Amino acid sequence: MSTAPHRIRVDVETVYLDERSDPGEHRYVFAYTITVRNDGTAPARLLARHWVITDANGKVQEVRGDGVLGEQPYLKPGQGFRYSSGTMIETPVGAMQGSYQMVDDEGLSFDAPIAPFRLAIPGVLH
Repeated sequence: MSTAPHRIRVDVETVYLDERSDPGEHRYVFAYTITVRNDGTAPARLLARHWVITDANGKVQEVRGDGVLGEQPYLKPGQGFRYSSGTMIETPVGAMQGSYQMVDDEGLSFDAPIAPFRLAIPGVLH
């Protein structure tokens, strides 16, 4: 079985930023580090991102934008790109998911899904 031309793996690590948060003001800040890796056989460029951020009250924020941190990384097969960013929600627990919009050298666009991941202050979930 051959490897698919478009296979983008997305790994996520999250950290609660206690010093930037203010629970009394319903402000919970999280940093996340994303590693985007091209596990396919075709090079691809990350053009845009789409995030859906949901807090425990069901409040949804959608974020769309070009690239990541002002960059549109070009990933050859086997290459990765790592970056860190952050978000703020109004509850101690929430979730993020989304997708990256990619394009290959032939101009074919495709989405790289970002599986849901949890935002939670330590000790809230067991």
